[in-house]
Amino acid sequence: MMHIIPSLLNKEQVRQAREALDHAAWADGQLSAGHQAVKAKHNQQLDQSDPLGQQLGDFILEQLGANPLFMATALPLKVFPPRFNRYQGGGHYQTHIDSAVLSVAGTPHRVRGDISATLFLCEPEEYDGGELIIDDTYGQHSVKLAAGDMVLYPGSSLHQVAPVTRGARLASFFWIQSMVRQDVQRGILLNLDQAIQDLTSKLPDDATLAQLTGVYHNLLRQWSNT
Repeated sequence: MMHIIPSLLNKEQVRQAREALDHAAWADGQLSAGHQAVKAKHNQQLDQSDPLGQQLGDFILEQLGANPLFMATALPLKVFPPRFNRYQGGGHYQTHIDSAVLSVAGTPHRVRGDISATLFLCEPEEYDGGELIIDDTYGQHSVKLAAGDMVLYPGSSLHQVAPVTRGARLASFFWIQSMVRQDVQRGILLNLDQAIQDLTSKLPDDATLAQLTGVYHNLLRQWSNT
C-alpha cells in the first residue's frame, strides 16, 4: 500500500538542500543503471561517492529516525543510503521494478528493498510532468507531492517517472528493509498503532489500552524477521 509522509523536511531544510544541489556534480543516471534499466532510465544522478550526497543523505536519515509516522509505517530495520536524482528536458524513467536486494557501495552490507521511497525536493508548480506513477494491487497512482513530502510504496510495485517537459524535478530516493516483510502485515500493524494512539489521546486511563498494546507487540513479535 502507498503511504504519504508529509513534511519530512520543512521548507528551510528543503531550501538548504536545494541550494547545495544546485552546485552538485550531476552525472548521467544511466551510469548507475543495471542491464535492464539502462534503456529505460533518462535522468541525472549524484554519484554514490559524492561527499555532498553522503552529507545530505545522512541528514535525511536523521529526519527519518525522528519521524514517528515513518517509523510506524515502515518499521525500518535497514535503510539504504539516500540517493539524489534530477529530471529535466524530457528526462523520464520508463516502467520498471526496483532490485530486490541492493548492495551498499564500499561495504559488505545488503538491504532488501521491501519499501521504495521518494522524497520530493521541488514544489509541483516548478515543473511540468515528472509524476511518479505507481502500479500496485490497488490500481495506478500518480504522485506529485509538495517539496519536503515523501511517498512510500511497496518495492515490488511497477512504477515510472513521467517526462519532465518544463523546469527540473529534484528528489531523493532510497529503499527500506522492514522488520515486517509483508506489506499487508505492516498495514495491519499501522492501523492498530494509530487506533492505540487515538484511544490514548481520548481515553488515557482505559484498561483496554494495555490489551491492545499487547496485541500490537505480540503481532510484531510473531511477524518480525529480525
